[in-house]
Amino acid sequence: MTPVVVDEYQTVKVSGLNPSASDRELSESEELNKRIELRWLADGALEVTATSHVGVVALDCVTIHVRPKLVGRELSVLRMLDYASGLSALRYVDPLRHLPDAGHNLRDLICLLLIIECEALLRGGLRRDYVHREEPLPAVRGRLLADRQMLRRFGRLDRLECRFDEFEADILDNQLCAAALQLAARTVGDDAIRRRAWRAAADFSEMCTAHGVDARWAEQRLTYHRHNEHYRQAHRWALLLLQSGGLDNLYSAGGSAARTFLLDMNALFEAFATRLLSEAFHGTGVAVRAQQPLCGAVRHGDGRSYTTITPDIQLVQGHGPGAWRRSVDAKYKLYTDRKIKPEDLYQSFSYAHALSASHVATTPTAYIVFASDRELPSDHVVLRRFDGSPVARITAVGLNLPGILGALGGPGLSPMLRTLRDQFGGIYPLQDDASRQGEIPLRPETS
Repeated sequence: MTPVVVDEYQTVKVSGLNPSASDRELSESEELNKRIELRWLADGALEVTATSHVGVVALDCVTIHVRPKLVGRELSVLRMLDYASGLSALRYVDPLRHLPDAGHNLRDLICLLLIIECEALLRGGLRRDYVHREEPLPAVRGRLLADRQMLRRFGRLDRLECRFDEFEADILDNQLCAAALQLAARTVGDDAIRRRAWRAAADFSEMCTAHGVDARWAEQRLTYHRHNEHYRQAHRWALLLLQSGGLDNLYSAGGSAARTFLLDMNALFEAFATRLLSEAFHGTGVAVRAQQPLCGAVRHGDGRSYTTITPDIQLVQGHGPGAWRRSVDAKYKLYTDRKIKPEDLYQSFSYAHALSASHVATTPTAYIVFASDRELPSDHVVLRRFDGSPVARITAVGLNLPGILGALGGPGLSPMLRTLRDQFGGIYPLQDDASRQGEIPLRPETS
């Protein structure tokens, strides 16, 4: 079955389908419609409207492949994922370029990266650790649980309630990989990758169980040290696959699975921009803080807190109330050739005023970073009073994603980071508007 390919923010109409009951049920899911809209029309056709989520929606009658458009293709998304997470799996991304394009969507590529990591773990031998067990045994092993023996087996000596440690491979590190491999084997579209997934899953199943693994619980429980550090990359791809890009798998009453894997490019771009700014400002004295709420910014007249606002990123130089602070809002939107939307300007103007210091004679300033396909100079928009005096300033900075992703891991990244830092005013507090030689208007709206 040939998949229907849809680009981000694109709407397509697919005819000639025979939807099952589970397909129609899935299209009515509120959780799914937040990420991609599936609408069955009166003539039986399916209208698909994509948003900023990319990945796969597999119905019984058709597979929908949502491709990234703004950042490139699936390999660019993988490089963004790798860089944002701080892992070093890029050595595997470049060889993936030689794979044929047919059938390799984002989920297939993530499954392949998971398999590569798990195969390496199998070659080196799966990790073992001591696991606490409590079982009734014919002889004492470890510690006898006298209270439990009295309550459950009073007067009986054929079985003794014991607590002991077992040195085995059935531990969380391996269980998480095994669960992800089984999911990959069931859902991957490419035949060659599916066969590799089944082989790796079978090898893991001989050493551990994969049933009952909760990805979110496992993510909270995982800790890394010198004994399991080499599992980190496999766990990264396993968690991403098991969490389905943030959307749980939905199953029809008949048992056939309508599986989804949708990745939020807004969240990925924000994480990518956060790490990029962290590297750009490294060693300058400017701290980059992500998702730090401004609890006291909006209050009632009597001083009680009204609500909390949270900029995506804050640039902070210094300490205390007098520190130099700027907000950065990351927007995965098509702002390369068009104006910034008013609601995004209003939000950043609010952040600029909330982070400004009353004793500093500079115009409150905030930043908006957006995804771009080429190098752009920073643009500025100024909020003014009726008399023309400036009230707040927004600086819009475009991140050249193709250029940055191509420079990752190489010497070409450092000059790009320096250029990016200069667009944010370097490491020093921005000058007042009176010292600037004029305003740079935003680009006009284009059709």
